[in-house]
Amino acid sequence: MDGMPRTMTGPGQGVRCAVPAVCAAVAALALLTGCGGGDRTAAGEPRPAAPPEPSPSPTEFRRIPGVGDRLHREIPAATRQVVAVHGEDEDSAEAEVVLYTRHGDTWSRERRWPAHNGKRGWTRDHRENDKRSPVGVFTLSDAGGVLPDPGTKLPYTRSDAFAAPRHWPRTHWHDFDHVIAIDYNRVRGTPPNDPTRPLGREKGGSIWLHMDHGSGTSGCVSVSRAAMEHLLRTLDPAQHPVVVMGDGESLAS
Repeated sequence: MDGMPRTMTGPGQGVRCAVPAVCAAVAALALLTGCGGGDRTAAGEPRPAAPPEPSPSPTEFRRIPGVGDRLHREIPAATRQVVAVHGEDEDSAEAEVVLYTRHGDTWSRERRWPAHNGKRGWTRDHRENDKRSPVGVFTLSDAGGVLPDPGTKLPYTRSDAFAAPRHWPRTHWHDFDHVIAIDYNRVRGTPPNDPTRPLGREKGGSIWLHMDHGSGTSGCVSVSRAAMEHLLRTLDPAQHPVVVMGDGESLAS
């Protein structure tokens, strides 16, 4: 997390038929009757309409709500789990985290939680200590924390080196009991507190999902303990999870 002491160890396709068998039969009959004769049967009765394509349920979506074309294109094709962080606005620390899973061509909304982001809001050009969270799509590949692994499929590093400094307010002491590294300016496959920053230190780093203390962060995204434990137990490397994060205007652009 930005601002942590340096003594720590690291930081338009065509429409597809909803019922293939029905569509195939209709297509074959159209070939037999010829152009213009496809709206009635041989007996002259009106031909039944093909069943409409089923609509998604209220918690299922063709695309992730609030996320525009630009960021949707950045979600890897193999991704089946998305943690969407919807910031209130560019300068706000208030946010909502929503977990989506992909099933075929639809995204299901599984869970949602209140959250916080950088205390100064969001930026598309994150810098060290700017107190803003970076906007974008980032993979989620490593986890860790002060507490033991709660049962995650992600690689998990348990270490006292994650402990928040004791000169911080007591409300912040448990921030890093569990963390999930957001792969911004870091090396995937290393512990979340690995200090390596491929883009250089001036671009910031140690951007994590971590436990909430009730207010804005130095650039991370924070959620409740229950939310962190659920995410840790649910995110699966085999599903190629990513986080899509930003304020509403940036996400929708």
